[in-house]
Amino acid sequence: MGFLGGIRGPELILILVIVMIVFGVGRLPEVGGALGKAIRQFRTTVSETAELAEEAGVEDEKEKEKTAT
Repeated sequence: MGFLGGIRGPELILILVIVMIVFGVGRLPEVGGALGKAIRQFRTTVSETAELAEEAGVEDEKEKEKTAT
């Protein structure tokens, strides 16, 4: 996680304080749940895309072998 390499304790605390001011303390669990769901969906989509790209790459290699022979 290259872009998060510079975030340390003070920066994280500042971000959390800003989030608490913007959303309020009562909505933090709701915001956290929505953020977790979004991250989970993103990871699933990325892994599915990688699998499809890998399968397409394997199929392309098989087609190249057929045309080469």
